[in-house]
Parts: sequence; C-alpha cells; structure tokens
Amino acid sequence: MLTRVFVAPDPGRTRLRFATRAVLGIALAVAVCGLAGHSLTGAVTGGLAALLALFTVTDATVRGQAVTTALLPAVGLPVLTAAAGLHDHPVARDLTFLAVVGAGVYARRWGPRGHSLGVFAFMTFFVAQFLHATPAQLPEVYAAVLLSVPAAAVVRFGLWCYERRLPAPAVPVPPGGTGLARVTTRQAVQATAGAGFALLVGQLVSGQRWYWAVGATWWIFVNTTSRGETLVRGFRRLLGTVIGIAVGLLVALPVHGDPTVTAVLAAACVFGIFYTAAVSYTWMMLWVTLLAGLLYGLLGVLGPGLLALRLAETGVGALGAALAVIFILPVTTHSITDAWIQRALRCVHACTAEAARRLAGTADADPAPRAAELEQLLARVRLSVAPLVHPLNPMLGRKRRARHVLALLDDCAREIRGLVAVAADPEASHDARLAAACYRVQAAVEALTDGGDVSVQTDAPTTTEPALAHLHGLERALSELARPLRAPSGSPWVGA
Repeated sequence: MLTRVFVAPDPGRTRLRFATRAVLGIALAVAVCGLAGHSLTGAVTGGLAALLALFTVTDATVRGQAVTTALLPAVGLPVLTAAAGLHDHPVARDLTFLAVVGAGVYARRWGPRGHSLGVFAFMTFFVAQFLHATPAQLPEVYAAVLLSVPAAAVVRFGLWCYERRLPAPAVPVPPGGTGLARVTTRQAVQATAGAGFALLVGQLVSGQRWYWAVGATWWIFVNTTSRGETLVRGFRRLLGTVIGIAVGLLVALPVHGDPTVTAVLAAACVFGIFYTAAVSYTWMMLWVTLLAGLLYGLLGVLGPGLLALRLAETGVGALGAALAVIFILPVTTHSITDAWIQRALRCVHACTAEAARRLAGTADADPAPRAAELEQLLARVRLSVAPLVHPLNPMLGRKRRARHVLALLDDCAREIRGLVAVAADPEASHDARLAAACYRVQAAVEALTDGGDVSVQTDAPTTTEPALAHLHGLERALSELARPLRAPSGSPWVGA
C-alpha cells in the first residue's frame, strides 16, 4: 500500500498541483476568517468549507466548476440554518439529517454538479454537529462560509487554474433507468437506510459523537455504485481510521492543541488528503482521521478515549453501509462493471476513429482528449472491479477472470497511447492498410458492445510501421476480451 501511493504515476504532476493548491486555498480561507475576527468555530467552519469547495467540485469545464462553486453557499446555508435551529430538538434534527442524506445521494442523478452540491449539503449539516452550532452562532458561520468559498475560488480560478488543460472527469454513476431501476435512486434509499442504522446505533454508543457513524456511512457511499465497491470501501475506511488513530496517538495527542504546530500539521494533512485521494482511499482516511484529531485538539477535547470512540463509531457506520447494500435494493458488481467497460470500449472506438482522421490529414482531429478520457474510464473500471480482485475474495475463478479483463483493457490503453503519439507526429503517413486496420478495430468494438460476433484479424503480419503495430495490438486485445466478457450466466465473472 505504501509503495502504491508513492510510486503511482502522476501525469503532469496533477495530484501534486491538486494537493498544493488545496493547502494554499484553505490557508487563505482560514486567514480571511481570522482577519474578520472570527472565533475558532468560524475558522474551522471556513477551513472545512474551503476544503469541500476545492475537493468536491469536478465539473467538466472551468466555467461549470465556477458555477457549481458559486452555488455551494446557496445549498449550504439553509442546511446550516436547519442544523443549528434543530440543535435542541433531537428527533426533528435526526429526521432532517436523514432527509439530507437521501437528497444528497439522489442529487447524483444530475451529474457532477448534483454530486458536489449533495456532498456540500451533507457536510454542512455534519459540521454543525461537529461544532455543536447553535442559532446564536449562525451569523458567524454564515460569514465564514461566505468568505471561505470565494477565498478558495480565488486560488482555484485566479491564482492557480490548471483545469482547462485536463480532460473531463468520468461521471461517478452510470446513467440510465427510471424509478428503482436507476442506480442513484437505489443508492439514495440504501444510504438513508444505512445512515438511519448508523444514527440509532451511534447514539447508543455515544450521545455526543453519534454523527461520526452517520458520516462514515455517507462517505462510504460517495463515489461507489455497486454492492462490492461499497463493501470494499467500508473495509478500507475502517483500516484507514485504525492507522490514523494510531498515528494520532503519536502525533496529535502530544501536540496538546498548540496552535502553531497544529496549523503546520493540519496543512500536511490537507496535502495528504488531496494527494492520496485518487490513489488510495485507505491513505486518504488516515489523513482525514489525523486532521480530525488535530481539530479536536484545538477544541481541547482530544484524548485516547475520544480516538477509541471514533473507531467504534466508524465501525458502526461501516456496518450500516454494508447491511444497506447487501439487503436493500442491491446493485451487483457485475452490472456496474459491465456498464463502465462498455463506456471504455466505446471510448477506444472514438479514439481510434479520431486517430485515423488525424493520420488521414484532418487538421482539427485530435485523439489526445479521448485518450485521456479512456484513462479516467479505466480508473473507474478498476474501482468497480476492486471487489473481485480483492485479496479477501475467496472466489478464485472470478478473481482470475477479472484480472484478465483488467490486463487486456490496460493493453488497449497502452496501444491507444502509442497510436495517439504516432498520430501527433506531423511526419506520420496514412495508407490503405491503416484505414483497414482502424476499421477492423472499430468493428470489433461495435461487436463487443452490441453483442455481435467478434471477427478480428489476429494473425496480422509483423510490421515495422508504428501505427499499424499499435492497431494490430488493439485487435489482439479486443479479440481476447470477447471470451471473458461473453461469459455465460453462472460463470465466475457474472453475479458478483
């Protein structure tokens, strides 16, 4: 796990930029709140609001990101009002919290913007519980949000805007279906039920810190779709929390809430959260747990007992999520994985077609964005397949087949990258062989995605022409994919 985090590729140093910008944006937000004379409650609220604004907004365009960022306070402030206003009415507060959970998950049906606004709504309610916000504190927390979100936006869109050079992110949930057939609807029901379990049992464990259990359930559902994904994410969250608590005993506890040392360590935690988020959920949770410990140290309540309580509440939240996805409207790993693989294959088709146009001399043809999109889609496939290849999965046949599919998709991605590089060469030429090979690749993809017969020239002669070599490699990978993807019902690949 350690090796994976530090040797993972970071094309264009995107993760490094993402993490560094987050530290700057959150630091500016906290500084602005300090200059405005806010108390520790206001500063913490502002810092968390800035963190969410920088972390959750993932629209495809810079303009879309700016619009979503501007909408965050419009969603967050009413939720803060409800959370603080219901502080002394626990039953109404709990029911409202569950409603926010359901609405926040259901909002994913509207794509990245709905997802971002749903996360922000949930977290503003969570932060109100974290800080025990009361109606008397509302003016200050309002001001903190209204100052911090623009401060984060200044860094994101003004001082350091690199998104316009990045590909659009893959949507977290495959679209399609109506009613309970729609994944987002099922997830909303599951998340609400799981959060309800976490809320009730969490309050039995602790009348003060019960919201940790609800938060654990919520974040386990974020960016997951299938039953298997959610179970694996719950395991990783629990593991990251255990490691984070151990680190907190060694790091956060001895600090005793010292403001200067805590600020430095909190900045390191923020960097760690943003840098590791795309690589390892376990590592991200380690940094989140350590950051929470440091904040509790600032509030003067940190101790070994509190860290142990956090572990217990996280376990309750993970159990709630697991029970919900197993027993309530389950979404199988196979159905979601198949949807992502279909999208990845269609992207291979589009990238090949665009490369063919570029090689034919079409000046405005550019396969590079499609290749970047393919990388993101394959990352989503790996997330979906993670339950099948997990070390704890006892179904060895299913695991072997899943690994075979991933290896072949990686082969496709490698050949696409090579093809794109060749197409970018102004000296590259196009001939009838290239046109025929591109057509065969596109026909193979159409057969795989439409359920037809895959007819691929797998015995193509060896060639020194780079573009042809990459296209022949694509043909071979697509031909081999036909067998595991066409597995009959009841085979190890199906029904996970």
